[in-house]
Amino acid sequence: MSADFSRANPPLGLSAADLDENGLKIGISPEHFRRVAMPLLFDHLDAQCEGTVAVNRQARIVWMSAKYAHKLGIDDPDAVLGRDIEEVLPASRLREVVESGQPSLLDLMPFGDEHFVVTRIPLRDDGGLVVGALGYVLFDRARHLKPLVEKYGRLQARLAEAERALLQVRRARYTIANFIGTSAVAGEIKRQARRAAKFDATVLLRGETGTGKELLAQGLHNLSARAAGPFVAVNMAAIPDNLVEAELFGTAPGAYTGADRKARVGKFELANGGTLFLDEIGDLPLPLQVKLLRVLQEQQVEPLGSNQVRALDVRVIAATHVDLEARVAAGAFRADLFYRLNVLSLRVPSLRERHEDIPALVDYLLDDIAARSGLRRLELGDDAFALLATLPWPGNVRQLRNLLERAQLSADDGPLGAAALAGLLGETAASMQRPAHQLHSGAGAEGHGAGGEEADAAAEAGGAVEPLADSLARAERSALLAALHACAGNRRLTASRLGISRAGLYAKLQQYGIAR
Repeated sequence: MSADFSRANPPLGLSAADLDENGLKIGISPEHFRRVAMPLLFDHLDAQCEGTVAVNRQARIVWMSAKYAHKLGIDDPDAVLGRDIEEVLPASRLREVVESGQPSLLDLMPFGDEHFVVTRIPLRDDGGLVVGALGYVLFDRARHLKPLVEKYGRLQARLAEAERALLQVRRARYTIANFIGTSAVAGEIKRQARRAAKFDATVLLRGETGTGKELLAQGLHNLSARAAGPFVAVNMAAIPDNLVEAELFGTAPGAYTGADRKARVGKFELANGGTLFLDEIGDLPLPLQVKLLRVLQEQQVEPLGSNQVRALDVRVIAATHVDLEARVAAGAFRADLFYRLNVLSLRVPSLRERHEDIPALVDYLLDDIAARSGLRRLELGDDAFALLATLPWPGNVRQLRNLLERAQLSADDGPLGAAALAGLLGETAASMQRPAHQLHSGAGAEGHGAGGEEADAAAEAGGAVEPLADSLARAERSALLAALHACAGNRRLTASRLGISRAGLYAKLQQYGIAR
């Protein structure tokens, strides 16, 4: 239907005044309206906008307005015809519009130092098939969007700052040098840790609680090729069993009743590109051990409630204070996961094995405690140091620090003596009066053992009591000799029977002067 025909034959009840010069009349059919309005719309947008570009279904440029070419510094618009849109506009998303068929009505597209305010719409044929897309630069409207653009810039800056702060929080604070000690066993574990840092294999740190396993894990990370990446630590014993999977692997939106509507990123993804430290790995529930094994083998994670697998690049350092071999034998820990974790095994020595490191540890800890508390540094008397050297330290360095923190808060002026320290340990008034070398060992540093009364009676009767450190050293040396004899001098077999590494065995043999 032509415009002239519409004017000559107005519909019943309408006059020619109801028609404009383009033939748009009241009650016009949708098809006629589309034929007439679309050229008007295109001409208007092209005139008002700062530029227009069109691509075909392969996202190759089929047309570009002279204004757009001029804005991009292109002399001849025909020179870019047939080229992929990204070659001319690297940040363009017209290809996405072509592939999805969905418009992008308002967006900020960076180009050099500028941001273009753009709109993108798909082009369809009569059958509804997407045959290309149009992109308009609404740059002349940008001044109206200045507050929005400025807010966008501020939010981008704040996001970048937050990401830098988060990365700083997730950086490992300690190095291997922070493992204080010059004893043979301390030197050996630091040597092993430095060697392990050169490889990207999984590491299993074994040792009693409080020996500094996480400190060594951070040191390994900081000395590795992943030092610039995040260090994420997870204590498996501190997470309820029903939340471990979500904590480690993340969740899809609404994965379970009570779950967040937004997806939750798991610790594996947070550690991507860096190191994930799994402390107390022996407490991982048996059903989740299979999934952990798969993640370690495939370097892929599938969030809870999702069917999408995400690639990872994470090094895992695990730690435990329990006998994993015994747990494997009891069926509480998967053997295949144990083998996967136990690629590089480092045994962290207890404080009982390196009493000679106690003075250096005490100095370091007292300096740190004073710096954190803002109090004057605590000084210890010689008898206090002698007392510390006789204790069995079941809580190791963590227990030592706890004792020194309590001492710092309760100390008066002057060096703190052995009697005051014994009081903080919960000893009886009578035992505090005895010399440090006569203090009984008990069950640990916090109280009496089963034979406490007998030891007290023997001491009061004048019987000599051997210092605990000497007793432990003598017993350990005898155990080493017996094991070597039982294994016919085979050191590899001896270390295996004793449940320690060969490097640890060599260090002990050197410590006790046991020759081949």
